[in-house]
Amino acid sequence: MSLLSKLFGGGSQPEPEKETYEGFTITPNPAREGSRFRIGATIEKGEKVHHLIRADMLETLDEANEASVRKAKQMIDEQGERLFG
Repeated sequence: MSLLSKLFGGGSQPEPEKETYEGFTITPNPAREGSRFRIGATIEKGEKVHHLIRADMLETLDEANEASVRKAKQMIDEQGERLFG
C-alpha cells in the first residue's frame, strides 16, 4: 500500500462476514458518515434482495456491524418473506 493511501484512508476495509439466519443471508453494510457509522445491511434469499438502512449511528465499525446483523434478524423475525414484497 502506498504512503498516500495510508495517510488519506485509501486502504480497503475487510469484507464483512455474511451470516445465515432462518434461510436468509445477512451481510452487514454500515455506511460511514464522518467519524460514525449508520446501521445498514443487505438481506438476501435466493434472487431476492432487501437493503436495510437505519437512522441509528454508532461510534465503531464493529458496533455497527453487530447492530446491523441484530436489526436484520429482527426484521426477518417480524416480516419474513414480506421483506421482499
